[in-house]
Amino acid sequence: MRRLFRKTPHILGLWLSFLLSFNLFAQKDSTGKIPVEQLPDHIKLPDNIRVPVKVPVNLPGKQPMPQSPANLRHIIVLPIIARSIETGWSFGLASASTFHLNAHDSATRTSNAQAVALYTTRSQFVVALNGSIYFPGERFILNEQLSYSSFPDNFWGLGKQAPDSNKESYKFKQYYVYLHPQCRVGSNLFLGVVFEHQRVFDMEYDKGKLFDKQNIIGRQGYHISGLGLSFTYDTRNNAFSPSKGMMMQFWFDHFMPWLGSDYQYTSYNIDIRRFIRIYNGQILALQAYGQFTAGDVPLRSLAALGGANNMRGYYAGRFRDKNQGVLQAEYRVPIIGRLGAVGFAGIGNVGSELKDVDFHCLKYSYGGGVRIALNKTEKLNLRLDYGLGKHSQGFYLQLGEAF
Repeated sequence: MRRLFRKTPHILGLWLSFLLSFNLFAQKDSTGKIPVEQLPDHIKLPDNIRVPVKVPVNLPGKQPMPQSPANLRHIIVLPIIARSIETGWSFGLASASTFHLNAHDSATRTSNAQAVALYTTRSQFVVALNGSIYFPGERFILNEQLSYSSFPDNFWGLGKQAPDSNKESYKFKQYYVYLHPQCRVGSNLFLGVVFEHQRVFDMEYDKGKLFDKQNIIGRQGYHISGLGLSFTYDTRNNAFSPSKGMMMQFWFDHFMPWLGSDYQYTSYNIDIRRFIRIYNGQILALQAYGQFTAGDVPLRSLAALGGANNMRGYYAGRFRDKNQGVLQAEYRVPIIGRLGAVGFAGIGNVGSELKDVDFHCLKYSYGGGVRIALNKTEKLNLRLDYGLGKHSQGFYLQLGEAF
């Protein structure tokens, strides 16, 4: 699922110089996949981080033998220096632990637990715990996230025509809980259940301005709780930085009073990604993403255009409304050694109704960037991107690809 905290900021990682010095290894665990599906929208960690680990074991009278990946534990603790349009410079700590439920099952992807704490130069604060547990044979998968954020943010009003002159600041605090168990129902097919709970409180904004004039739902603070289903088809050869295959994912959440929700509404999401190997390691990556909501949708659950992974060059949430559609493409080219380059472009729009997500006031973005391979085997890249939109631009320093 995409939203790893769709309700707050994207973690950008500059930890190249710290990686080796903070690795701790022990038996009975392995390399891992670190998901990001549910951190707040301004602070996304990469979908996967796989770091291969080999630790020899010396037994008396025997030659050292390499451990099976399933028998290795990999723990990383590292400082973070980050930057985005939404947060400015950010500083904090992140840690990750990986493991296998069955110590001899190296075929199953590695389970993980992850924690991050981040403070920005704009007085934004985020703490999050998240992880994925892969049961033997990947018959079941459990994704989970708990987070807290105190986040000054910007708001331009609702709709595709919100002018730059509308910009105003507001503050909020938030707790967020996300659980997503999935069951394999066929080859590359998973059916899941989604649970979300969010509490937004201590909202601060200027009286008599946009929040009041547009009667923004949830401007006094609120609780929401919802249940839904997900369906995923995934043939990617690497979920972190694929070179071929595709992923199609659909999910919906229905928020209702009997679960403790102050508002009743439904959110539908679709994410389709295709990866095509062109020539000599060059990859064309394509994505179509849509979010469509119906009912009384509070502010932090509205579709939000922009950010480090969606229409780069726009502030995350620069345009908000009930519905959103985005198409984007990226061409990835290896240059030499660990160095690569990309060019990207995207179009998208928002609207209060589905028919309003059209070509009128269509938003566009484009740009380029550099990739530095921190781990070539597992395709773990440090990403430096510069995106441009209409009257908007921004620099992104992040760990992992945009999609």
